[in-house]
Amino acid sequence: MVKRMSKVFKDIAREQYTNIVNAAAPIRVIRQPKEGWIKAVRMALGMSGAQLSRRLGNTRTIASYLERSELDGKITLRKMQDTAEALGCRFIYAIVPEASIAEIIEKQAALKAQEIVSRTSTHMMLEAQQLDQKQLQNEVVRLKAQMINELNRDFWND
Repeated sequence: MVKRMSKVFKDIAREQYTNIVNAAAPIRVIRQPKEGWIKAVRMALGMSGAQLSRRLGNTRTIASYLERSELDGKITLRKMQDTAEALGCRFIYAIVPEASIAEIIEKQAALKAQEIVSRTSTHMMLEAQQLDQKQLQNEVVRLKAQMINELNRDFWND
């Protein structure tokens, strides 16, 4: 009974996290400007690099340094936050899946199920107990559904 309640709580927590992550789906289409966000926003505001540097309370060249660092992927989240505030903006950090969480899980389950069925089918063929294509496909569908339902610890192991 305790084990079952633990699974229920885990499922509820996973659903809540899924809702949080899926809520970010609309920003999936947003792409970083080729010159980076800092420079794009600064230019849209008509602000010079020296003006941004002053707003950051730093040397005259810090804006240029931050813009290069962003493009190189070397800027810290803290610096992005500070720069966004100096630009009168809000910095948002997110990891946004390319598909829905359900689709990503389904794809992984399909790959694992196909791998298991293929491996098992090879052994069965060696023992002259091979299943036909329809039976194999039905087994893939069954295993995939079972994996999605259970999400065992090794689900993401390759």
